[in-house]
Amino acid sequence: MKKQFLSLSLVAALSLGAAGTTTTALATPNSSPVHHAPSTDKQIVKRIDVDKIYKNIEYLSQTPRVAGTESEYKAVQFIKKQFKSYGYKADIEEFSFISYTDPNLVELSVDGFDGEIQSNHLTYSVNGNLSSEMVYAGLGTKEELEKAGVTGKIALIQRGSFTFAEKVLNAAEKGAAGVILFNNADGELNGTLGGANDQYIPSVTITKKDGEALLEKLNAGVKLTASLKIEGAHTGEKTSYNVVATKKATKTIKAKQSDIIYITGHHDSVAGAPGANDDASGTSVTLELARVLKNLPTDTEIRFVTFGAEENGLLGSQHYVDNLSDDDIKRTIANFNLDMVGSRDAGDLVILTNDGEMNLVTELAQESSTRLNGEPTPYGQGGRSDHVSFAEAGIPAALFIHSPSEPWYHTPDDTIDKISKEKLQDVAEIVGTAVYDQAKIEAKKPNLNHKKGKKVKVPHLFDEKESR
Repeated sequence: MKKQFLSLSLVAALSLGAAGTTTTALATPNSSPVHHAPSTDKQIVKRIDVDKIYKNIEYLSQTPRVAGTESEYKAVQFIKKQFKSYGYKADIEEFSFISYTDPNLVELSVDGFDGEIQSNHLTYSVNGNLSSEMVYAGLGTKEELEKAGVTGKIALIQRGSFTFAEKVLNAAEKGAAGVILFNNADGELNGTLGGANDQYIPSVTITKKDGEALLEKLNAGVKLTASLKIEGAHTGEKTSYNVVATKKATKTIKAKQSDIIYITGHHDSVAGAPGANDDASGTSVTLELARVLKNLPTDTEIRFVTFGAEENGLLGSQHYVDNLSDDDIKRTIANFNLDMVGSRDAGDLVILTNDGEMNLVTELAQESSTRLNGEPTPYGQGGRSDHVSFAEAGIPAALFIHSPSEPWYHTPDDTIDKISKEKLQDVAEIVGTAVYDQAKIEAKKPNLNHKKGKKVKVPHLFDEKESR
């Protein structure tokens, strides 16, 4: 993630990567409400059928649901069918986006250097087949590239200080034929240029160890010739989808339209990952809460949305929010976003807001979890999911997620057998009762002075691709 269509605040969050500290001990999920839970909570809890959630996850996670593919469209049709079976008129909203297809061949060899170098591509890097002298250009500033004399050559550049895209564009401006970026930390370097650009030149990444070994040779006066080949990369337009179901207010306040609350998740997954937890879990809890809340009386409109192309940069939610009317935005008071809410191998539940501050969503959810589990769910700061799109429109929004994430995040092992029914039940109860507490007729506003849970710092998730 990411591209030029991202907002500045989201790009900044991406640039920070996975920085963060280990979470402190959080509340242990408890799927059974405590005895002092009010009767309105019990109306929600008794209706939740965790087996329905699990079965929907099982269906959705049969295959990866990459945005713009037939498998995503099949998932969208399933979600629409489920909404309709609950009595909703479900709408499918199409939108176009620019998609990048990874290359099928990435090769790098260096004449004058003993040993094999493992290379990786940068997302949005372009195809190329070239061979030229390698020169070191530091961090890839324009001044360093000018001093190194990179015209017609392949620039060896170190990661750090500014984005990969800036480094590659700087090298292109100074006439370089290609770029080799090496890591400034141990391990492989997976990166993105953030979006398509006709000015890009072929670029690959290598490890810190290999980069430093090449630099040592260059500093010793050894002439190195690099041969770089990238084949099969492709950038083009594709179509993804949002699915929307609306529960109209049973009763509206005189002389004005009702408030709106959103419950959301994303239905797409990354390539190669069945996405049982990311995010068939959030999608399926959204579906179940739509079923549970359908026939309960409310003076608030509740909209249930599953978004496409979240993994491509929150595209579905950005498209949806960007197309809301001013009146809809004004009337929307909360977005409860569910992402990765069922893994048995993840940590405890946290609530993350874009700015790390409390808002109506965290207030309602903490009161709910206190009633159900005896203590409020901790909150912290985190972006990189669809709540960001709502927050940037000025709407109170928060992400419900377990932290730290499971080891199988964005891998082929994100499968149904890793899903915990207890965690699904806990999240469904907390969110469902929180929403209904606000949406029910003649609801009292939440007590903003109630005891707050711990504020925890958590790693930014969804960081498979870094932008630095």
